[in-house]
Amino acid sequence: MNAITAPSSQEVDQTAIAVSPVAASMPADWRDFFALTKPKVMRLVVFTGLCGLLAAPGSIHPVIGFTAILCIALAAGGAGALNQWWEADIDTKMKRTASRPLPMGLMRREDARDFGLLLSGGSVMIMGLAVHWLAAAVLAFSIFFYAVIYTMWLKPRTPQNIVIGGASGAFPPLIGWIAVTGEITAMPALLFAIIFMWTPPHFWALALWVKIDYAEAGIPMMPVVAGEVSTRRQILLYSILLWPLSAAPWFIGGTGLIYGFAALALSAIFLGLSVPVGLRRASEGDTMKPEKRLFAYSIFYLFALFSALVADRWILP
Repeated sequence: MNAITAPSSQEVDQTAIAVSPVAASMPADWRDFFALTKPKVMRLVVFTGLCGLLAAPGSIHPVIGFTAILCIALAAGGAGALNQWWEADIDTKMKRTASRPLPMGLMRREDARDFGLLLSGGSVMIMGLAVHWLAAAVLAFSIFFYAVIYTMWLKPRTPQNIVIGGASGAFPPLIGWIAVTGEITAMPALLFAIIFMWTPPHFWALALWVKIDYAEAGIPMMPVVAGEVSTRRQILLYSILLWPLSAAPWFIGGTGLIYGFAALALSAIFLGLSVPVGLRRASEGDTMKPEKRLFAYSIFYLFALFSALVADRWILP
């Protein structure tokens, strides 16, 4: 390791560099390690985990609650780093991921792996020692599910990778709930199921307009393997199923009117945006505006839905 400071991924002229992901010779910048954690994805993970914690019945000491959310964030970051370590070669072939630290040659591949293992192992140990061992066990399984079952096994082998792999992103509210209550009941299971059902239409809306990237990288995403027509129909089907499922916590008496009305309204809009995506046939040169609208709204949808869950718990206890 020499004393030269490597530029961050934001400072490198992406059009002027073509470096193998394993050929990095300069020390990585802290911003490159931060980029490994997939901060944009982490925000949604941390938010839903926090909402699960705040919506759970009972109380938790603020310091313990903060520790639980910190562990969820560290685990998400660790899993993201392990994902990028494993997929470094694939990421070089996709425009959407080519500017990540490893494809840009900004760090050694083994450093990304070790960073991911450190965050993952540390998050589980801290969760177990400071919060709850059941929460730690579920946290550990969520890391394993994303880094191994989804990244290493499902993603390169089956177009159902997002359907099954969607479980990895559904764990945070379940973990947050367990941190408070120490048990798994119907309510956190439903929160898990909502994110699980939300993931396919959310991700396939993105996959429809970047399917060429996945095809060139050899990843069997649904639009590449099954075609656009089948993918669009499945987006619509999952959106239809999401509507009643999102309101299920209200139907079983786990929430009040604030969440119930918000779930029905938000999911109706989600379904409305899915209809033009599900029924249309994109033409050559199409800007994919309906797909982009659905993808953007799907992110807002999850933030709004879980915000309503917390508001329901604290405004109408």
